[in-house]
Amino acid sequence: MLLLLKSGISWKEFSDLAKEKFVTVATEAFGIRGRPTNVSRVAILTGLDRRDVAKLRTPTERRAAVQGFMSKPTQLLHAWYHDSRYLDPSGKPRDLEIEGADGSFADLVRRYAPGIPLVAMIKELRAAGAIEDAEGKRLRALKRSYIPRELNEDLVRLWGSVLQDIGTTFEHNLYRNETDQPRFERRAISLRVDPKSLPQFREMLEREGQAFLERMDDWINAHEVGSSIDEQGIGIRLGVGVYHIQDRVPRLTKKQARTSQNTALRRPAQEHEDDQNRQ
Repeated sequence: MLLLLKSGISWKEFSDLAKEKFVTVATEAFGIRGRPTNVSRVAILTGLDRRDVAKLRTPTERRAAVQGFMSKPTQLLHAWYHDSRYLDPSGKPRDLEIEGADGSFADLVRRYAPGIPLVAMIKELRAAGAIEDAEGKRLRALKRSYIPRELNEDLVRLWGSVLQDIGTTFEHNLYRNETDQPRFERRAISLRVDPKSLPQFREMLEREGQAFLERMDDWINAHEVGSSIDEQGIGIRLGVGVYHIQDRVPRLTKKQARTSQNTALRRPAQEHEDDQNRQ
């Protein structure tokens, strides 16, 4: 969720994407003898209405569902670039007075982002680099859409493929047949690591993890099917991933910190050992 919010994805956009993916997977993965699942069964599996399922199975409808909603900040910026009330004679977005009646930024907020306080909208758009201050206590538009933090598209695709690989491993282990071998999935983790040891952990993980991955890469390369036409075989996507685990530590109040410390001091040593064994 944090990544989606930083990327400017609203709950409605996420909801529409989730609906599309639910319908796609239910259609492709639950059919009989390789045929697509019928609309009625997809509706039963997903909990969606049959009419919604039928629409989302049409490519143009899927695109419309995803693209048909904009967050309020994006609606506001879009209007700033297209509504004649906020354009200069050349058709470009003009610098707007912050307060005022028709044609001011406050008016723009009232029309396209009702319910959002004026000051809060200004702070958010400034932080996202979508607006800047102009002369005469005015605001200037810099972007047509609201994205709190710009992300590299290639990195997003990479992260998506990593999450998909982890999810596929979990799915296989949860629903595999008794005759299928489980896929390796292990973690080494503790809840009480001294934060001062983080640099040492990073250094060790990068050294040992890189060495392990290089050995695995050599093995995978040695077992690839041939590249020429005569040597072509049916290959499978196979590999292993290593990743750094670290949670954000919430900032505790003084009272919470004292309570946590006292609880830790009273806790039996055996309970700590049991935690380590469970991990």
